[in-house]
Amino acid sequence: MRTEAEREEANRLFSTGLSAWQITKAMGIPRSTIRDWVEPGRQDRQRYTPVTRLPRKVDFIALPKHDHAYLLGLYLGDGTISGSRRGVYRLRIFMDSRCPKIIGETVRAMQAVMPHNKVNVQKKPYNCVEISCYSKLWPELFPQHGQGPKHTRRIELVPWQERAVARCPWQFVRGLIQSDGCRVINRVNGGEYPRYLFSQVSDDIRKIFCEALDFIGVEWKQNRWNSISVARRQGVELLDSFIGPKA
Repeated sequence: MRTEAEREEANRLFSTGLSAWQITKAMGIPRSTIRDWVEPGRQDRQRYTPVTRLPRKVDFIALPKHDHAYLLGLYLGDGTISGSRRGVYRLRIFMDSRCPKIIGETVRAMQAVMPHNKVNVQKKPYNCVEISCYSKLWPELFPQHGQGPKHTRRIELVPWQERAVARCPWQFVRGLIQSDGCRVINRVNGGEYPRYLFSQVSDDIRKIFCEALDFIGVEWKQNRWNSISVARRQGVELLDSFIGPKA
């Protein structure tokens, strides 16, 4: 049971300009709890009820933490889960066929998270590759699953996912950028300046991405309504240290 003193401290920190991620890091309280405290009426605005029950068949503590955080980023960026017969679900991640290293990373992460199930790689038209795996457990691992496109429904991390991301924030950001982001070169007055872009029509997923950047100390700006830019040298160098150009 959380105390009133903790709630007051969270609101005090929020009033100083700290994000929910930063308050979570400072206080060790799940981000969903912090957001409930600092955003009045948030629970009433939710458009779906996430799956928070942990199934007996899955040992979440034993999940490979780096691969799971990376796969979560990939799924939120450009993945989908669809149902089939007998309660089996199919996770699909879509990648550019011109990026074999990222395809290989995606296959390895999916296989590590679901080691007893086959991972399939299928070439699609227009330089697209589909990486997929069947399991009854995907909705439990990724409770953001629901009907319709992600941008039409509420998307947020449940508490156990927040803890997983807090343990491996770099892998989570890497997955998001490698699925729905890119590294480009700006040419200004004869100079070349790299920057990272993350494009996503879901307001909730863009917010999750920005909060993860705040958590690892990378400065960002919203350069378009659906795009986040990291252009300052320090932030680019940090992202370069564990992401780099797509390949």
